[in-house]
Amino acid sequence: MNVDDIVRGIEEGNRRALARAITYVENEYPEGKEIMKRIFSRTGKAHVVGITGFPGVGKSTTVSKLVQKFREVGKTVGVVAVDPGSPFTGGALLGDRLRMEGLDVNRNLWLDPGVFFRSMSSRGKAGGLAAKTGDVIRLLDAFGFDVILVETVGAGQSEVDIVEVADTSIVVMMPEMGDEIQINKAGILEIGDIYVVNKADLGGAEKTVKWLKSMIMMDQEAVDILSKTTHADELAVQSGEIFERMKKSKDWVPPIITTVADKGEGIDELVKAIEDHFEYLKKSGKLTERRVRRLSRELFDLIMDEIKQILSRNERIDFRDYVERVVKGEKDPHTSAEEIVERLLRVGCS
Repeated sequence: MNVDDIVRGIEEGNRRALARAITYVENEYPEGKEIMKRIFSRTGKAHVVGITGFPGVGKSTTVSKLVQKFREVGKTVGVVAVDPGSPFTGGALLGDRLRMEGLDVNRNLWLDPGVFFRSMSSRGKAGGLAAKTGDVIRLLDAFGFDVILVETVGAGQSEVDIVEVADTSIVVMMPEMGDEIQINKAGILEIGDIYVVNKADLGGAEKTVKWLKSMIMMDQEAVDILSKTTHADELAVQSGEIFERMKKSKDWVPPIITTVADKGEGIDELVKAIEDHFEYLKKSGKLTERRVRRLSRELFDLIMDEIKQILSRNERIDFRDYVERVVKGEKDPHTSAEEIVERLLRVGCS
């Protein structure tokens, strides 16, 4: 299939064309860039939902159940699951696909015509995502999926990149996760629009929910509210009453939902929270704000990639010579960078 066939196929809903486009983009074939240029005008309609969290908390099961619920109300769903890549081959086991297939023997979700599932290898990229996750999401968006679910690697203290691609970020946790300091270090308590305490049937869920509420309450608006309370209100803080007051005093306070995903418990509440957050983003104008920030970062990254490409093939700027001179101590890195940029601009203007 050539670029024309693939673009036409995406416009017509041809899943084979979509799969081929993703392959071209993932492997950085020249056709991939041309496809991305030509499908961009069709993007921006899907609700991109990121699911992140530590390994073993039940992200894949949660994704599977979310897919089922969205399909029940007639929404089409694209799923991007990022698996850890091999440090030797760059490939991945694609275990999320295997887990999803086995979750419901009566209905293999990834064979549903309203669902498109793509596993991606992280290929060593930190942050829980693969290098081309954003482009794959855009292809699914152009194809016309209503909801796009993105599941991160789940590799511990590196899950915050989900905010780079998602409109709504969900952090999945489980009771008795252990060292709260490590959770705070991971940064995942700074990115969640919705928090899920999964495997709530294991016990300890209430304690985890209270801890999450106390962490969310530590923002400045919460401090303002708490500063106006009396000593007698300390019990209200412990019981979560102050958290409920926050919900009324702030545009969006991340809800905390308890689930037992493998039994489907709490999934309806989670779907409602996802849809409520999307409505909030649209009505408040924050959806546009988030996407502007995202596109700004993406454009900057693309510019840097183009500069790297120019440096690698421009014979008038000997990048290797600059590196060798810095190593020998003849130049410093900052002066070298300034000279290279000046020469690049001069070459571009001449």
